[in-house]
Amino acid sequence: MKKCINSEKAPKAIGPYSQAVEANGTLYISGQLPVDVATGKFVEGGVKEQTEQVMKNIGYILEEAGYSFKDVVKSTCLLSDISNFAVMNEVYGEYYKEDCPARAAFAVKDLPLGALVEIETIAVK
Repeated sequence: MKKCINSEKAPKAIGPYSQAVEANGTLYISGQLPVDVATGKFVEGGVKEQTEQVMKNIGYILEEAGYSFKDVVKSTCLLSDISNFAVMNEVYGEYYKEDCPARAAFAVKDLPLGALVEIETIAVK
């Protein structure tokens, strides 16, 4: 059974997709951008601030679906520049201290709206 998940605390989808979809005890969270719902814009600052906002947005969606960061099994991190990896990794590591999820990180040519980082997440109950 498929259930679409949408949190009012996280940014609305900017296209024809859901913030997340839950199916058979697995939560698939679409790539999250560093949008602050209060302003509707990217947070000010660099990759550190953007990664912090992305992780907050992921947390809001996990919470809405009844999951937590402990349930995350896989992340895919997309960076506009691989030189931002260390800073992104430092912030990311604040959310996963033990039993860390599997992860891939890529530098891509461009991210939506000029973001520096986007992260998609899979969690399992």
